[in-house]
Amino acid sequence: MEISSTITETEPQKFALPVDSEHKATEFHLFSAAAPHMRAFHLSWISFFSCFVSTFAAPPLLPIIRDNLNLTATDIGNAGIASVSGAVFARIAMGTACDLFGPRLASASLILLTAPAVYFTSIASSPISFLLVRFFTGFSLATFVSAQFWMSSMFSGPVVGTANGVAAGWGNLGGGATQLIMPLVFSLIRDIGAVKFTAWRIAFFIPALFQTLSAFAILIFGQDLPDGNYQRLQNSGNKQKDKFSRLFYHGITNYRGWILALTYGYCFGVELTVDNIIAEYFYDRFNLKLHTAGIIAASFGLANLVSRPAGGALSDMMAKRFGMRGRLWALWAVQTLGGVFCIILGQVGSLTASIVVMIVFSVFVQAACGLTFGVVPFVSRRSLGVISGMTGGGGNVGAVLTQLIFFKGSKYSKETGITLMGIMIVCCTLPIFLIYFPQWGGMFCGPSLEKIATEEDYYLSEWSSKEQGKGLHQASLKFADNSRSERGRRVHSQTLSSNATPSANV
Repeated sequence: MEISSTITETEPQKFALPVDSEHKATEFHLFSAAAPHMRAFHLSWISFFSCFVSTFAAPPLLPIIRDNLNLTATDIGNAGIASVSGAVFARIAMGTACDLFGPRLASASLILLTAPAVYFTSIASSPISFLLVRFFTGFSLATFVSAQFWMSSMFSGPVVGTANGVAAGWGNLGGGATQLIMPLVFSLIRDIGAVKFTAWRIAFFIPALFQTLSAFAILIFGQDLPDGNYQRLQNSGNKQKDKFSRLFYHGITNYRGWILALTYGYCFGVELTVDNIIAEYFYDRFNLKLHTAGIIAASFGLANLVSRPAGGALSDMMAKRFGMRGRLWALWAVQTLGGVFCIILGQVGSLTASIVVMIVFSVFVQAACGLTFGVVPFVSRRSLGVISGMTGGGGNVGAVLTQLIFFKGSKYSKETGITLMGIMIVCCTLPIFLIYFPQWGGMFCGPSLEKIATEEDYYLSEWSSKEQGKGLHQASLKFADNSRSERGRRVHSQTLSSNATPSANV
């Protein structure tokens, strides 16, 4: 069963993929590089991957770095917190930048601005300088927002969860890949003849160069929207410039965005936390070799190859049958299970059991990330970037708070911290129950019956009558029509007109 609105017969074929009325792709072809949709997909995940590698290049080498720089447990904890705290506000700013200037310029600019911090890691000489380079490198994680915004701008409702999930999941692979890459690069440089305290410094030039090249690839080959870049479309009058104040207002006043930010804080935020602690956890608790601990730690991040994309695909599958309510139920169930397995991970004491539980935990917590961004594109059409930034920033806030509370210094053992983190996941997932869309319903009730609500009612409410009089709402009108798929099975038994009355049941 496929839901798609393709180009009309009278319009010449412009795209390699079938598209809807906004020219967003209604199909997702993973192994295609067709411009502009699939090319944007590959550029987004590769650039985000490079930023993840840079941000988490230090943890797998911490046993060497801490000896070289005389780092204490508190220094290491502070540096880990710094690496994810910088992106909190950067992600919110990135969302707004995407709304105003487009994802291409926004992401490439941030990548180039943060690349020097990765190069400068090679000359860190004290705990303070090490903390600072990790802090500024962490800003690059805000490219996640531009990646999700880009996918939401290129792919239509029936496949947007899948596109967001795969792009972010493959990008997040950098957190696992760097656990393998950096020890290997370090070993190769040391074997060539460098002493170990020099080898780890030289190794940081590899992620720095990778990150720089990805930015230039975006600028050269990327495109903001299916029809072109923001600047050209605005100059030709095909896209209106929006006001920052209105974008920001409609974003921060939508309570659904805040709930998703909290939820994301305890799926992606937990993932960031684990990326920072897991190698050292296995190294210290089970007395493993550095390389062995790195391989085990890598399996957590590498699960993103399938887990987060699976979450996005599950979101789309549930929406196809049950609509938005299906997306919400799946998100709550999967993330709660992730919390349960996190609790178990902190309790098991054998190496084999810890590895098995960690992998199962990683699948659920990463799938929850994909499920979260299956919902995000529908919260607001006008302020998509702000909502994406709020949600993404929530992930970093969750990581900062979790590391401050449970993994800073020696207040808790790491196994106790992991157990308490699992309890936090379960508790912070409960507010999903409160998300309600008047046109689609929420987890426990269907669409509003007291006042007939349509997709147009919801998305046009972000535009004043004066703005609508100028025609600024046209893109939202198209999006409202294309988002009827979020009614689930009901969409096939109704006339898809702007005044269709939603049923009370999914």
